[in-house]
Amino acid sequence: MENSKRTVTCGDLRKADVGKKVVLNGWVSRARDLGGLTFIMLRDRYGITQVMVGDSASDDVKKIASSLKSEYCIAVEGVVAARADKDINPDMATGEIEVEATDIEIFTTSQELPFSIEEVRQKDGTIVLPNEDLRLKYRYLDLRREPMQKNIILRSQVTFATREYLTSKGVLEIETPTFIKSTPEGARDYLVPSRVHPGKFYSLPQSPQLYKQLLMVSGFDKYFQIARCYRDEDARGDRQPEFTQIDMEMSFTNREEVLSTTEGMMQHIFKKTLNYDLPAKFDRITWEDAFDLYGSDKPDLRFDMKMQDAAFMADISDFAAFKAGAAKADKALPRHERSGLKALVVKNVADKYSRKMIEALEAVAKTYKAKGLAWMKVTEGHPELAEGSCKLAFEGGISKFYAGKEAEVCAKLGAEKNDLLLFVSDEKWQLACTALGAVRKQLGKDLNLYNPEDEFHFAWIIDFPYFAWNEEENHWETEHHMFTLPQKKYWDTLESDPGEVKGDLYDLVLNGYELASGSMRINDPALQQKIFKIVGYSNERAEKAFGFLVQAFKFGAPPHGGIAPGLDRLIMLMRHEESIHEVIAFPKNNLAASPMDECPAPVDEQQLKDLHITCYDVEE
Repeated sequence: MENSKRTVTCGDLRKADVGKKVVLNGWVSRARDLGGLTFIMLRDRYGITQVMVGDSASDDVKKIASSLKSEYCIAVEGVVAARADKDINPDMATGEIEVEATDIEIFTTSQELPFSIEEVRQKDGTIVLPNEDLRLKYRYLDLRREPMQKNIILRSQVTFATREYLTSKGVLEIETPTFIKSTPEGARDYLVPSRVHPGKFYSLPQSPQLYKQLLMVSGFDKYFQIARCYRDEDARGDRQPEFTQIDMEMSFTNREEVLSTTEGMMQHIFKKTLNYDLPAKFDRITWEDAFDLYGSDKPDLRFDMKMQDAAFMADISDFAAFKAGAAKADKALPRHERSGLKALVVKNVADKYSRKMIEALEAVAKTYKAKGLAWMKVTEGHPELAEGSCKLAFEGGISKFYAGKEAEVCAKLGAEKNDLLLFVSDEKWQLACTALGAVRKQLGKDLNLYNPEDEFHFAWIIDFPYFAWNEEENHWETEHHMFTLPQKKYWDTLESDPGEVKGDLYDLVLNGYELASGSMRINDPALQQKIFKIVGYSNERAEKAFGFLVQAFKFGAPPHGGIAPGLDRLIMLMRHEESIHEVIAFPKNNLAASPMDECPAPVDEQQLKDLHITCYDVEE
């Protein structure tokens, strides 16, 4: 072939191109030899085009075509031809045409594949994938699959749309260091030894938190960064040792501006990349209401099943398990002193739920430390009941404790015939809420309760508690981080009543996942010292960890605040994937390792010697 460079991609050609001479480059998706007639499906990241080698092709071209196998990388020269009406493929963007090959050049051949790149589906329509470590070992092949290509392309588009929107708002993109001082931020740091400074270490940033605050002190009032972050913690579906944030910070701002800027950015991203219209304003829910109604500070709001307080049920029955949950079910009490008896009414499913299925839900509740999951079904009352008696009855579970109380219970809980009633009772309000909230989430998945017209449901969670009591270590600690600004009305009672303090912080939730966390920041050194004192940081410890930041605040630090949406998690949710592994080009597995390049890996003794490091086995 005189010139094998492509003139069009495999997704370009349409019926209007019939008669054009073109050159295509790509991979053989599959080839079919029909005896004198060969069809080649040629693929690149733009699409797929059918190539036909027919009677008019030279013997050399026919010979090459007959030798082609899956994933050979080739060039095809030919003429665009219209397919006969009966041969049109409406499922292909290029389905009205094919290219009649006049020449073929094989760039490279391919070994037998470790797994099929073509999509394999079971009879029920689910896609069959190889195990994850095999996919990660041959990630360059896995990335050739169409779903993976779509994921990575969307990631690129979202990143561009983010830069486009924030730059249009006058926000500057500024890079911060990757080698920093190790500071306590929750997870373990990844450490990098210094050759030049023996015995000392850099840390990879868990976030650019301190540096973006220093940029505000520097006078750069609007900052963002597509920031790489590193945390040495156990991996899971939406976590990785290395991940990416859309990191933002603004000076002379308030919560409303941060929230509205984030909403505008998300609206722009979804419209630009998915042509999806988000609401002008996202829902706002207080932290306490989120737990009380949904059992989570990251509720899935695509379905409207709210939990209810059921303390009244302890008063109308001698069912002992409910007494503890109702003992201090008083919202006037501090949350860490309050007990909880929570109910969930699952509409019109009682006839579908067997005892075994309910036990599976109980296992979910027990995962979150609930002692059990009480239940009963609402059925039709017995026909022999006297005139005026309740027309409903309870069946199964704890129903014997509420015989004759059907009318009161159903009226207060809004229950009807064929509803399933579920309950969690505990001495701790938040535990009861969390356990039943996990059951709620499982029901949403099991029953597919999601509103199809509400594909992406954003919500702000606000008014978080500033402090949480650590019972094991018997001290207060911050719910988020120590640089969060307490709401101003609590400044005078910070030390006298830390349990009631609320922070000027906010989380952005999407479809049951925390997508972003942010806050207004402390800019007063004296206020910062108070927070250090409450959480048990001595002056010496605070100075050692954060002295450079506190020092900067002594030179006229502006009021400032920010937020950091997770880019990986955002793409995962936009693509309806279950794991961020599916939207990262080269992720680590759940052991924080890469089967492809076998990292982490041992290094040469000389490298260790240069770094003044000695490795030794630790006995179990």
